[in-house]
Amino acid sequence: MKDTHPEIEERFFKMIMEKSGEERLKMGFEMNMMARKLATASILQNAPQISEEDIKLAIFDRFYGIDLSSKVRQKVIEKIKR
Repeated sequence: MKDTHPEIEERFFKMIMEKSGEERLKMGFEMNMMARKLATASILQNAPQISEEDIKLAIFDRFYGIDLSSKVRQKVIEKIKR
């Protein structure tokens, strides 16, 4: 679904592209951190007594689980559990 007017979308793109590569990279890291915080809060809301390891596994599954083959997914899960 695209509900942003093309003119506004173009202005936003130009505004972002005026930032340096470092600024855009920093914005990306900040957005990733916020997404992880929101995911963690959601996980804790549904399972308040969950362990740190299980939180990591749940975040991994939400962010990357469906995009990986079962073999790669299992390797990552094993690494998280170590």
